[in-house]
Amino acid sequence: MGDDVKEQVQTDFSRLREQSGLSIADLTDRLGFSARTLYRWDRGETKPRQAAMTILENIVDERRASVKKDVTFDFIDLFAGIGGLRRGFDLIGGRCVFTSEWNKYAQQTYLANFESAHEVAGDITEIPAEGIPRHDVLLAGFPCQPFSIAGVSKKNSLNRPHGFRCDAQGTLFFDVARIIEHHRPRAFLLENVKNLVNHDKGRTFKVIHHVLREELGYHIHYKVIDARSWVPQHRERIFIAGFRDECGFTFDDLPIPDPMSGPCLGSILHPEDGSEPEEKPYTTGNDGRVSPKYTLSDHLWQYLQDYAEKHRKKGNGFGFGLVGPENVARTLSARYYKDGSEILVKQSGHRNPRRLTPRECARLMGFDRPGQNKFIIPVSDMQAYKQFGNAVAVPVVSAIARHMRCFITQEAQQLEIFPGHKRVAACG
Repeated sequence: MGDDVKEQVQTDFSRLREQSGLSIADLTDRLGFSARTLYRWDRGETKPRQAAMTILENIVDERRASVKKDVTFDFIDLFAGIGGLRRGFDLIGGRCVFTSEWNKYAQQTYLANFESAHEVAGDITEIPAEGIPRHDVLLAGFPCQPFSIAGVSKKNSLNRPHGFRCDAQGTLFFDVARIIEHHRPRAFLLENVKNLVNHDKGRTFKVIHHVLREELGYHIHYKVIDARSWVPQHRERIFIAGFRDECGFTFDDLPIPDPMSGPCLGSILHPEDGSEPEEKPYTTGNDGRVSPKYTLSDHLWQYLQDYAEKHRKKGNGFGFGLVGPENVARTLSARYYKDGSEILVKQSGHRNPRRLTPRECARLMGFDRPGQNKFIIPVSDMQAYKQFGNAVAVPVVSAIARHMRCFITQEAQQLEIFPGHKRVAACG
């Protein structure tokens, strides 16, 4: 990846530019300076004019003032990454009152894209539950770790503690559980890889389910959902929704579009025909061609072909994923920066295939769409690939958030279904 591994030291100008949500090209007319000059300010090569900084500060203030005021509930964002879960709940009237993310590069991307009245906290294991603000909803895309399970009866016989304080101690799920126990939020949404159900021979999910339902007393519903219905990527993730009170929520009536009618990769790829403006460093020139740096070298392309052939002869399915505009991609992973093998884009002529650009990854994960480019990517390509590969598909979360909304805000109508028993109507 060469120079992409190097992280740019953030300047006052670049920080404000990121918070403004505008690109260098967007700012040339508004600030009255050339793109070349703005790039120098952005990189810290020269000092920006104070008049330009004042205009940029005003743009940022206007953006902050435009943030929706119709807040209907408060939520917290744990193991936040770059904010995929948050984006879905922002859209249904939620207000984020606390964020935790330990990775400094993910923090940088998160802060560039979200206006918050709070700092992004670091290691959640070091934050006491009482130090977290009151909230109605807890969101957490917690990492999956194995649990060591011993029988409760055995622990009792040895006069040892049991329950999540013992079973989950030392895992990051423990921190989710202790925060839920302390604050008793109205609802939560947890996200993890599909394999969570089978992880560690099913022991991991057994502890999670037991803790949430039996020990913390929440009504639990879970479903594995493939993002293919919304984005051109097969990406299966498990979502666990919990409610403090029985409300009638279920994933069974979650509206999921027909995956066979979902979008293809052509909907997120750079068109390279001049219809999309240049966005350095991803595209260049008046026609918006993808930068040559994303094309695989002859050496890497030959290595991937040889590797795939070796495993084909052994009867294995290992290899690269070569796709075009009419196809759907494999799952984007955090290792994509290494060789891009899971999603290689065909190119015309005799050119080697290329990786997706980070902008295309943002589109593939639903953080923005062609022509919008609203999601700010302030980090190197390597860090961006890691971040999008670890992220959640935003349209999936948005669909779940809309489905949960009336149960969270308690706006649903109470329906009498037989004497002495009420059930909350499903959200529309």
